[in-house]
Amino acid sequence: MRADDTLGADQALRYTTQGTAVLWQGDYHNARNLLQAVGRRLQKRKRRQAPDASLLERFHDGRQLQAQQATILGRLLLPVGAEYRLLVARAPDIRAAAEAAWGPAQAPGMLPLREVLGLIGAWQWQLRGVPVAALGGDRIHPHYGVFAPTRSEYLDLVARAPLPTQCEVAWDVGTGTGVLGAILARRGVGRILATDMSTTAIACARENLQRLGVANQVQLQQLEGLPADGQADLIVCNPPWLPGKPGRGLDSAIYDPGGAMLRGFLQEAAARLLPNGEAWLMMSDLAERIGLRAANEIPELLQAGGLAVVDRHDTPPRHPRSRDRSDPLHAARAAEIISLWRLRAM
Repeated sequence: MRADDTLGADQALRYTTQGTAVLWQGDYHNARNLLQAVGRRLQKRKRRQAPDASLLERFHDGRQLQAQQATILGRLLLPVGAEYRLLVARAPDIRAAAEAAWGPAQAPGMLPLREVLGLIGAWQWQLRGVPVAALGGDRIHPHYGVFAPTRSEYLDLVARAPLPTQCEVAWDVGTGTGVLGAILARRGVGRILATDMSTTAIACARENLQRLGVANQVQLQQLEGLPADGQADLIVCNPPWLPGKPGRGLDSAIYDPGGAMLRGFLQEAAARLLPNGEAWLMMSDLAERIGLRAANEIPELLQAGGLAVVDRHDTPPRHPRSRDRSDPLHAARAAEIISLWRLRAM
């Protein structure tokens, strides 16, 4: 259905909850206010959880609720003309952001307002960058669809952990923005191979490494997992921390289906290390605390992969959600430990 500034939030909620898409014909800023109002109403309609619900039940309920809310809010649409021009009053110019994210515009059509807002936010991050203390405050500029290094805990661990006695060659598996490769380069590692299966991530990492002046130390290669051959003094991997099926957007940076990336890394790393080399695994224990992963799973994977623990460096979380007592998972988030596991071949 078509709608304009006369549509109220209660009506919009009723239409979208029933599965009706709303094509907006009014003012852009009014549409944004309407989306926020519908979102607040959805928050108030949260399903009540039993007081004795387990953390795992709360986690799955929360994910289901988020998916439902995203579907409902995604039904408020904006008309889009040639070159990504939004065909509503007072709309921002999203052409540069959209072309950077999706390439040249196709035929006119529609975009969910929620997606437009996400696109604008991601573009601002790409332009401004994220300051990284482990890089002396220099900024990493994430591209649309590439997870931003906002969780600084694991970055600081990589910046502080003692390197292997000999560390001439390092691999950064799943490089994303290239931040870990940059940290290792700044620490003096001369040859680094940074890999990622995403074309967008490789392009993002290339720009960041060039901007930081370390591109001559880091070779980029698009592939999934470890390289097919060769060995390294140091192999670092920061896989998604939660086993589970990704939903949409950046979920693939958070959820590792069946723990496949974690398992693959721990199965292959020992054979790919040079003598006295180390594999560094960055991992949170949030999955164990929620009940998504058994407490003994990682030690068993290490044993099966022929890896011994040299040391483990731990740090508490610093993100805002760990202090949010209204979060149903607050108990787990507040107790979370982020670790850098230093591993060697047995």
